[in-house]
Parts: sequence; C-alpha cells; structure tokens
Amino acid sequence: MPEGDSLHRAARKLQMLVGEQVAVETPHPRAAAKRVAERLDGRRLLGVEAIGKNLLLSFEGGLVLRSHLRMSGRWQVVERGASRHGKPWLVLTGEEREALLWNGPVLELTSRATRRLGPDILAEPPDLAAMVANLRRAQPSRELGDALLDQRLVAGIGNKWKAEGLFLARLSPWARLADVSNEDLGRVLAETSSAMREGRRGRTVYRASGRPCPRCGALVRSYPQGDNARMAYWCPACQPGPLPTGSR
Repeated sequence: MPEGDSLHRAARKLQMLVGEQVAVETPHPRAAAKRVAERLDGRRLLGVEAIGKNLLLSFEGGLVLRSHLRMSGRWQVVERGASRHGKPWLVLTGEEREALLWNGPVLELTSRATRRLGPDILAEPPDLAAMVANLRRAQPSRELGDALLDQRLVAGIGNKWKAEGLFLARLSPWARLADVSNEDLGRVLAETSSAMREGRRGRTVYRASGRPCPRCGALVRSYPQGDNARMAYWCPACQPGPLPTGSR
C-alpha cells in the first residue's frame, strides 16, 4: 500500500502543474461516473498537498480534489501527449506535461477534504502534541499498533512505518493505549516521522517474520492486528508487552 512518504513524492512531482489552467479527463468509466472532469476542466490548479495517505489538489473556485491510492494507485507525470497503455482514472493536462492517476479508486471533490484527517506525520514540523492528544482521546483499550494506522488520529502512517517506528521506539504493537505514557507516544511518533522523512529503505522487522532481530537476535514475529487484519511485525524481546489474543 502507498504510504505517506510516497504521497509526498507524488505531490512534489505534481508541483510542476501548479499555477496552470489544466484540461481534465477521466478516461476510466468508474472515474467518469463521478463527473469530476466536468467540474474541474479548465480551472487553474492552485496547489497540491499530501496529507497522510491523501493527495489534495486545490483548484480555483474553492474546489478540492481528494485522491486516495489504496493498495495499488499511483500518480505519474509525463510529457504532454506521451503514449498511454490502458485507461487512467484521471488526466490533468498542462502546457507541457500531463499528470496521470492510475488505479486510484477514491476520488472525492469537496471543499472539506481535510476535516476527517488527523495531523500529518510528515508535516514540517509534525504536531506531535496534537497527535498524542488524538491518541489519548481514542478508546484506552485500543492496541497501539492499530491506533497508529487510524488516519483520523494521525495521517500518513502505513503498515511498514508502523512496524519500523514501533521497533525504533522499542514499543509493542499490542500494548494498550491506557498502558502507554505520553512520553512513549511522543517517542514513537517522532521516530516514525524521522524514519519516513529520511527515507530509510532498509527493513528491520517489517515482513521479517521468522528472521533474527537485527538488534538482539531473537526471532521476529507477525500476527494480524485490528479490524482490517493488517499484519503486525515485532521483536518480542526488544518490544516486550502483551501478546495478541489467540497467538502462541
């Protein structure tokens, strides 16, 4: 799944269209049904911003297009008129370049696109205090790893960076929020933000189940977590805490 850092890279690519009046197409039938092109075609693109896993494109007239990539979506910027293979969901054509959205099933045109999202983990600087406050307002019995993926609490953390951030902070994904101090919450958020911003590509525990922990040598474990059963990865020795219900 695309995570916050990849969305920020996409936002940087799209900056080259900011300030231009763009032609808007929706070649994919499912995107065409949303009637986005009719409302945006010919408007000036005023800004592009990555908020968590959402890309927000602001157009003149107060319209904001929210794009969420889900599992397989991606943005591409090419020379105007470049050949295509397949039907992109959305095409923004400027004077010299085109931005294409592939496999992007979530397109929402609104003027209130950001209200449901928590503070961005990649903001400069990240509002750690607001994130901690959001986590504190969540159900105290909720597991920390599950809460970190809730975009309403903190925007931008995906499964990979959840695992890596918790490992760096030496916190268990299975710890209950009620048992985690504000200091520990702030630490895991800071570690996660720093790792994402630096673009660390090496994995420590993510998708490393059954392999030795690079820090202590114990075997990394994995187990599904949360309502969506996203796989959690952790080192039980470095990240002590409760074990998931049903695991051995």
